[in-house]
Amino acid sequence: MSMDSLNCWRCGAAVVDEPLPLSRTAACRQCGAELHACRMCEFYDTSKAKACREPVAEPVSDKTRANFCGWFRPRYGLAGKQDDAAAAARKALDDLFG
Repeated sequence: MSMDSLNCWRCGAAVVDEPLPLSRTAACRQCGAELHACRMCEFYDTSKAKACREPVAEPVSDKTRANFCGWFRPRYGLAGKQDDAAAAARKALDDLFG
């Protein structure tokens, strides 16, 4: 995967045959995740207020769902890294508690 590829924020699958800019209804063909969502945006940053580096963007409560944000820009080079950490934590808990 290169840094100039567009990949799903959830599963890391390549986003192909989706016209740009991504529409609000765009979804990953692999896992069905909504792609016009904060987690897929280059402004998404959990260390910032409202988890967004764009200071004038309206707050979005569910960062994994499609929204109407006019500041949305798809983040290239993303590979589902957020869910890798969650999967590792879930596996550790499963190993611990059986």
